[in-house]
Amino acid sequence: MHIKTLTIQGFKSYRDQTAIDELSPGSNVVVGRNGSGKSNFFSAIRFVLSDAYTSMSREERQALLHDSSSSTSTTLSAFVEIVFDNSDGRFPVAAGTSGSNSDEVILRRTIGLKKDEYSIDRRSANKADVANLLEAAGFSRSNPYYIVPQGRITNLTNMKDRERLDLLKEVAGTRVYETRRAESLKIMEETDSKRSKIDDLLKYIEERLAELDEEKEELRQYYDKDKERRCLEYALYYRSLQDHVAKLEELEEKRRGEAESSTAKQRTFNQREQTLASLKSELQNLQQEAAQLEVEQTTVRDERRSLIRIRATLESLVRNRINVLLGRQGRSTAYTTQAARDAALRAEINSLQQHVQRETRRKAELQSEQEAANTALQEARSGLEAKAALLEERRIFNREAAQEWEKFSSRREELLEQKKGLWKEETKLSSTATFGSENLASARRALAGTMGRATALGLQAVEDVVKRHKLEGVFGPLYQLFAVDEKYKVAVETTAGESLFHIVVDTDETATKLLDVMTREKLGRVTVIPLNRIKPKEVNFPQAADAILMIKKLEYDRKYVAALQQVFGKTIICPNLEIAGAYVRSHGLNAITLDGDRVERKGSLHGGYHDPRRSRLDAVRDVKKWREVYETSTSSLNEVKTAIQQVEQEVATIEGSLQKLKVQSVRAAATRDALIADLSALREDEGNARRRMEHLHDAEAGVEREIDAARLKIQALQQELQTPLSAGLSNQESAELDQLNARLDAQRQVVAEQSATLSELASQKRLLEIELDDNLKRERDGATARLEALNAQNLLIAGEAGAAAGATSAESRKRELANVKRQIGNCEKRLTALEKEQDELQKKVKAAEERHEKTRSEQVADAREIERGEKSLQRYLSQKQIFSQKRDEENKNIRDLGVLPDEAFEKYLKTNKDKILTRLHKVKHALSKFSNVNKKAVEQYNNFTKQRDQLLQRQEELEASASSIQELIEVLDQRKDEAIERTFKQVSKYFAEVFERLVPAGKGRLIMQKRIDEPDDMDEDEDGAEKSTVENYTGVSIKVSFNSKVDEGLRIQQLSGGQKSLVALATVFAIQKCDPAPFYLFDEIDANLDAQYRTAVAAMISELSESAQFITTTFRPEMVAVADKHYGVLFNQQKISSIRSISQDEAATFVEAAAEGPQAPSAR
Repeated sequence: MHIKTLTIQGFKSYRDQTAIDELSPGSNVVVGRNGSGKSNFFSAIRFVLSDAYTSMSREERQALLHDSSSSTSTTLSAFVEIVFDNSDGRFPVAAGTSGSNSDEVILRRTIGLKKDEYSIDRRSANKADVANLLEAAGFSRSNPYYIVPQGRITNLTNMKDRERLDLLKEVAGTRVYETRRAESLKIMEETDSKRSKIDDLLKYIEERLAELDEEKEELRQYYDKDKERRCLEYALYYRSLQDHVAKLEELEEKRRGEAESSTAKQRTFNQREQTLASLKSELQNLQQEAAQLEVEQTTVRDERRSLIRIRATLESLVRNRINVLLGRQGRSTAYTTQAARDAALRAEINSLQQHVQRETRRKAELQSEQEAANTALQEARSGLEAKAALLEERRIFNREAAQEWEKFSSRREELLEQKKGLWKEETKLSSTATFGSENLASARRALAGTMGRATALGLQAVEDVVKRHKLEGVFGPLYQLFAVDEKYKVAVETTAGESLFHIVVDTDETATKLLDVMTREKLGRVTVIPLNRIKPKEVNFPQAADAILMIKKLEYDRKYVAALQQVFGKTIICPNLEIAGAYVRSHGLNAITLDGDRVERKGSLHGGYHDPRRSRLDAVRDVKKWREVYETSTSSLNEVKTAIQQVEQEVATIEGSLQKLKVQSVRAAATRDALIADLSALREDEGNARRRMEHLHDAEAGVEREIDAARLKIQALQQELQTPLSAGLSNQESAELDQLNARLDAQRQVVAEQSATLSELASQKRLLEIELDDNLKRERDGATARLEALNAQNLLIAGEAGAAAGATSAESRKRELANVKRQIGNCEKRLTALEKEQDELQKKVKAAEERHEKTRSEQVADAREIERGEKSLQRYLSQKQIFSQKRDEENKNIRDLGVLPDEAFEKYLKTNKDKILTRLHKVKHALSKFSNVNKKAVEQYNNFTKQRDQLLQRQEELEASASSIQELIEVLDQRKDEAIERTFKQVSKYFAEVFERLVPAGKGRLIMQKRIDEPDDMDEDEDGAEKSTVENYTGVSIKVSFNSKVDEGLRIQQLSGGQKSLVALATVFAIQKCDPAPFYLFDEIDANLDAQYRTAVAAMISELSESAQFITTTFRPEMVAVADKHYGVLFNQQKISSIRSISQDEAATFVEAAAEGPQAPSAR
């Protein structure tokens, strides 16, 4: 093993990257002027090998960076990289690590103002890793003399004997022994301290155990009494519990019966509500028929009234005709002369005309009053129609508002129920999301625990970078791109290793974008696999029963086949290592078993235990599983929250609409009462006006009859004036008078009968009108006001005014009177039929009202029963809650008694309660005497006993440990003495040999000084000397002779400078022979030697370089002459060093020029 190449950048004077040509495994010489950078080159190698520059501060690191005079090229970091030839395998580095050649090992150290990093084969490492690697390769920590910087030779020449002994101890490795001895002594002191503490604790525990032994008996008595107390209290609590349970069962049974009865009543109540609704509908239909009959009856009555007026007029005409005939008959006998008769007739005509004028004036007055009454009637009707229309509008509004209210309320209830369901779903999803988030975080931590911290940060950063920068073509880590059966999980996971966490992308351009962002933002490290750059070869492995290509057991998308082929394509799965080895040898593939034991193509075997709890694929599966759970529940939760917001918005809208309807309903209710009152008043006014109109109309008809009769009489009298006075009536007139008198008598009899009938009908009408006005209309108005659903039904009957004109002839009047009588008869028949029908209808209405009232009464009674049942249920619930609380209290009391003895369940259950209470009082009184009892006496006694046993065991262990440590100290002291003596003998032997090589005519030896020795005591070769321990050694001195092999020789203090340097070099070579290293670094070790000794030293280095590599810096030609390769260090005007390979002649010329210059070092 040797240093192959060296690369420096930014270190001290080497600002630019400087790569040294491959070094010789033998002797290498570096030449250069003073200040050119030779020592910096030497320091660069020491910087990497950790011989110096350890635990540096910021200022010390700053001093190692190139100090440039330019402000634009400030050096912020530096590195030195050494490539070792490892063909002999001295470095235990895995073959092919990170793609490097197994015959080389690359060691690099990088520093900056805030960093100091190592890497081995391009992989990050720490200082301990580097030290262990160098020590494994043969670099001894206790022997730093494979690197000899400037000044170390001088230090060796000036060392005192004691310091030289310390150097010998360091080479022998006694520092390790002394460190371990000091650690053992410290452990010994701690052991003695612990033993002393254990003795104190044991003493205290024994005292405490004696006290607790007394307290145990008192505690036993307390437990006996307490057990009896708990048994007694259990019996009391159990009895009370049984009572409460029985009462609860009794209440439940009673409630069940009441519930069944209440259910039956409720069912009957609902059915009766339907019956009431049908009865109400039937009553409304009957009332409507009654109203129609009343309208028809009123029409017939009006028609009959009109016909009666006409009949009265006709009858008046008949009576007038009779009166005329009788008057004429009377006057024919009363007056003797025509003049007297005419005078009497004129006087009567005059009287009749005045009567006509008076009646005419009265008629005009009646017409005027009738017009005023008609106006009032029309106004009342108009007002009634207007108010009825307004009330109808209110009724329609209330019905529509009620429908709207019902619709909105129903929708609001639906939404509130929906909201409750959504709340439950939200709570469930929130819990699921939280559970998923926690498990996802746990799964991610578990996954991160299976990889390096930098890789975990890198993978996390990749997801963030892809989202923030919206990178296309990043497919994610390799583990996300395939699935594998549980059977092959271990094999696949072992094969992939860290490759599971490599990021797969589509192209190298995408990879560059991703890595640029991560580098710029310092987001960790990842390995990227661009699919367009990898072209793995498919392996044609034949079908076999005992082996299969691993990639065939993976499930994946074909577009990722290149990445998966790169990782798994050259691995087969076999049942065992024997078959795997056979396939590896025959097909050149990697093979692995289902347990994860693998055989590689280069022959190495890897295997062992795989902890299933740290499975990467399981962790990946858990992350995927919980991510899906979390994302699904979170998505559903957001949807539910959105739905809740929508429902709340709709509920708010409905609440606004309901509030608006409420305000409108309140306003409508405020005006409805006034409308009903106005409507009632208007109905009363309309009835009064109508009756007034009828009265005036009848009065007017009577006046008209009077006027017509008077006019007819005047006409008859005037006609009589035109006739001569006769002795009596003519035969025709006498016959007519008799006929009229007979008819009049018949009519009077009919009129008397009809008047009686009319009087009876009028009486019934008045009774009906009174019933209608005082009861039915008021009930109707009340129902209208209560239900707000009935219309005001006003059937206005308009009277027809006018009377038939009187006939001018008796025949016409006769015919008209017959016709009127016939019509009156028809009206009477129709009126009779209507009255009969009305009676039947009234009976039906009354029956319906009775059924309705009866049903309503039953309904009210049932409602009261239901209300009483609800109150009874409330009382039951209250009593149930009380007894349930008492039952729970008794259960709690029983639980508070703790674990009961078996006898508690039988001993006192049948005992009288009074006896139990008496016994319990006595037991509690007895327990009061144990108020200060230690209830943990038994537990404490057992604990102290256990502690005592543990302390005794620990005491024995400490005594055995102290004995072992004492033995270890003795062994360490013995081994240290042996190591020092052995090392001294080896170094002394090699020192004599090396000195004789360097000075053939001379002799040199090392002398171990002891406390009993004099300065000239015997050396180690005197076998008869008494052996002594290391503590008796006081130093190591050197005696050399340059001209004789028999002279006693001189001590090193007596030598010249050049001789001292030669002696120091001989010591270094002797130490190196005692503990050889793979290579050596010498910095101007020949600077103070004489020419003859420089030649000898160069020859020795040349000889030693056959088995080890030497890198030396020099100003002397002797070293140049024997070196295998030569390097020159240059230094330009910008104070930047560089180094390049030169020939031996160039090196010799440079050395000669340097020797002739004023800076050439002296020969001594």
